[in-house]
Amino acid sequence: MYENEIYSGDRTGDHTTGTYQSYQTDRGACGGYGNIPPEPEKKKHSGGFGRKLLLCACLGLCFGLFGGLGLYAVQQATGMSFENSSREENNVQGMAQPTASPVADVKLTTADGTHIVSSDLSDMVEDVMPAMVSIVKDYTETASFFGRTYFEDRQGSGSGIIVAQGDTELILVTNHHVVDGASKLTVVFIDGTTAEAQIKGSDADMDLAVIAIPMDSLEEDTKNTIAVARLGDSETLRLGEQVVAIGNALGYGQSVSGGWVSALNREVTYSDGTSGSFIQTDAAINPGNSGGALVNMNGEVIGINSSKIGGVDVDGIGFAIPISAARPIIENLMTKETRFKVAEGETGYMGISLQTVTQEFAYLYGVPEGILITDIEEGSAAEASGMLSGDIITRFEGERITSYEDLQDVLQYYGPGAKVTVVVKRLLQGSYQDVELELTLGERP
Repeated sequence: MYENEIYSGDRTGDHTTGTYQSYQTDRGACGGYGNIPPEPEKKKHSGGFGRKLLLCACLGLCFGLFGGLGLYAVQQATGMSFENSSREENNVQGMAQPTASPVADVKLTTADGTHIVSSDLSDMVEDVMPAMVSIVKDYTETASFFGRTYFEDRQGSGSGIIVAQGDTELILVTNHHVVDGASKLTVVFIDGTTAEAQIKGSDADMDLAVIAIPMDSLEEDTKNTIAVARLGDSETLRLGEQVVAIGNALGYGQSVSGGWVSALNREVTYSDGTSGSFIQTDAAINPGNSGGALVNMNGEVIGINSSKIGGVDVDGIGFAIPISAARPIIENLMTKETRFKVAEGETGYMGISLQTVTQEFAYLYGVPEGILITDIEEGSAAEASGMLSGDIITRFEGERITSYEDLQDVLQYYGPGAKVTVVVKRLLQGSYQDVELELTLGERP
């Protein structure tokens, strides 16, 4: 039986009697083959659009009413006025708190525990910049070709930080490699004025140097413009803390770059085998930035930048000497007497014959780099100090000595009668050990 059909009659055996009657469904005649009557026309209701508009207006009023009630409840619970919150300044223990920017907000922590949120570092940089200087180094570069030695006068650039100001001297700190081998050091201040600086002392291992400028060589306006940097505590640094590097990048003048503390106590080994522990940052530190400041958001110097560390083959990685480790060395170097070059031909005399121990020679024969003493003159300053043939000079007044040229560069600051400290490597019980000698320079024959 097909769907939508009704059978009436009886059925006996194989014979069937009766009739099929088709009936109509909602959709039309059986099997869908009949004519489908048209749907009755719907009555159009007048005023449909107006009724919808009225409904929307009612819904809007309801939403507005509930929103207003919610806002009022929040105001009563928090005691805040949203109307005035965007205009009023909040005070944190007497310190104004500027409105935070949604982009790159910076959290500052001050010594008394209060916090300031700000995304603008220009005020901090403006306060720090008078303590920063650029350094121009004049030096002579030597090269040997086919047995002949050639000399070329050149200039290098670096940065420095004003760390103390006395009645007679202005004291600055920079990197050792910035001033090493300099025939002249020129310091450029924030106001563009310049002054010549002299070396007080340096530490090659820590790559630190302290230089001084006579106060009477500075213009009065410059004295009123410059400032002394505030030294912080690098031991309290945390990973992810924001820092700013300031220095004479590429010799173009003072510039600012920002970044974060990427790593702490990062051990770095130099090509000569020595190593040190440094702050790693992604703030751009390029040639010329060496000796400049790495500062925190409070404007405190927490590191001394060095582009020498890591070299130029890296990107996004810079290093700085932690100020907490550098501070005792800086304070010691500040106490040294400022060195002035003596007249040509009037340098002090040691009375030794020597030979440079090159890096290759040191590697092949297992001896330290430096200057090998091959002979000592009788009655000389070297003999009086207890120096022996076979000793290898590695330091002279704290300066690292690796060649005859290094020794000549240092000696030009010391005349006859000057008392100096010399460190030699001496073979004792099968190994080279440091021996410190006090030596009074004599007159050159």
